[in-house]
Amino acid sequence: MTLLVVGGSGFLGRELLRRSPEAIGISSADVDIRDEAAVAALFDRLRPQTAINTAYRRDDRASTFDGAVFVARAAAATGTRLVQVSTDLVFDGEKGSPYVEEDQPAPLGEYGRAKADAERAVLEACPGAAVVRTSLLYGGADPGPQERLAADPSAAFFTDEVRCPIQVGDLAAALLELAATDYAGLLHVAGADRVSRHEFAELLTGGSVRAASLADASEVRPRDCSLSVERAQALLGTPLRGVRAVLRDP
Repeated sequence: MTLLVVGGSGFLGRELLRRSPEAIGISSADVDIRDEAAVAALFDRLRPQTAINTAYRRDDRASTFDGAVFVARAAAATGTRLVQVSTDLVFDGEKGSPYVEEDQPAPLGEYGRAKADAERAVLEACPGAAVVRTSLLYGGADPGPQERLAADPSAAFFTDEVRCPIQVGDLAAALLELAATDYAGLLHVAGADRVSRHEFAELLTGGSVRAASLADASEVRPRDCSLSVERAQALLGTPLRGVRAVLRDP
């Protein structure tokens, strides 16, 4: 299986390539995914059987939205199996219980809006694609963004913002397993534990970190974007471990 990892230099992309050394990884240094002609030419040249798109930039809608659409169009044109990675931040966090795939997105921020719009557009352009919503990533071969943030003594972490962090290797394994199926549509793939950002940071550091409240945040943030992973657990053999099990009993 020829696998193309779009966003291969990122935290998740590197883990996918580590687990699939035969795969081809591309980054923004290789192809600007905001350039539709360049993306189409890449797929036409490589003709990958499968593509996993992990690429995004939180502050650049063109990369997050347009790039995802261009990848989806190129995948559809070449008959490529596509797995698109999305985020739990497509939700507003007000449901009061874990979100299921059928819940309607209601993002609060620009990044969440770009991802929510990309989900719809990707499935329109490439109806056979799988779109995976996930959460905070940690636990790679090298410290990732969450580990680096937790180690910053000046950082404070919300006690009232809840997420479902997933070990990056677990997510990579799940994506590779999913790519080998014909599942189409939305799928939630996250860790089994619902934890606050504060507890997550303390698990990462093994010690105490500064606490904060969403009332003190400089921007509106979702309170509880936890994801139900029941569908993924029924579909996939890859264990979706909770962060407490991973970090307290590695």
